[in-house]
Amino acid sequence: MSTKALIESYQEFKSNYAQDKSDLLIDLVENGQHPKTLFITCSDSRVAPNFITNTGPGDLFIARNIGNFVPPFDPNSEASATPAAIEYAVSALNVENIIVCGHTECGACKSLHMDIPEDNIEMTNVIKWLKFADSVKNKALASVGKEDPKALYTETEKLNIIEQIENLLTYPAIKRRVEEGNLFVQGWYYHLLDGDLEYYDHVEDKFLPIEKSLEKPETHS
Repeated sequence: MSTKALIESYQEFKSNYAQDKSDLLIDLVENGQHPKTLFITCSDSRVAPNFITNTGPGDLFIARNIGNFVPPFDPNSEASATPAAIEYAVSALNVENIIVCGHTECGACKSLHMDIPEDNIEMTNVIKWLKFADSVKNKALASVGKEDPKALYTETEKLNIIEQIENLLTYPAIKRRVEEGNLFVQGWYYHLLDGDLEYYDHVEDKFLPIEKSLEKPETHS
């Protein structure tokens, strides 16, 4: 979408949506935001959190990055943007839910299996960032091998979601709140082609249709 198209789209928003939602927007400005969910997802333009969840302003606190990675808790890490968003959502906004949402056809997960030259200065930070998922790549290769690339990429996408959940639990505030029962963490897998959504069931250790989670009170908040 061009800049001109974006501006025209904004003008439509201003004349229609903003007026329809004026009371909500006023409330959000005067009383601040109180989202109950931190939604961690990929920067991929095809993944639109509010579109997927049919939510509006104030409903989701969104953290996006390439590959929906969650760097493990490390006070000395230089990768501070995503950890800062996580800490703010949990300790300042007191969210009750954290969702890590990965997706099909993930470019970051595919890139894990490609040889990007280390001296490619134009991809310096991408190369550094992808290293956070080295263990995901190795687990996927060990699980399905490289004979079937599509199966490998799918396995990588799903294992990536599971690993990011594990990484979230390295954050002191998250670990404590989860143990106290005040915070719920879940992994989602979004299908770009048809909009299907799966969640990771840690008991069955597999991804199931999201509707199944509603049948298990212990898996949602």
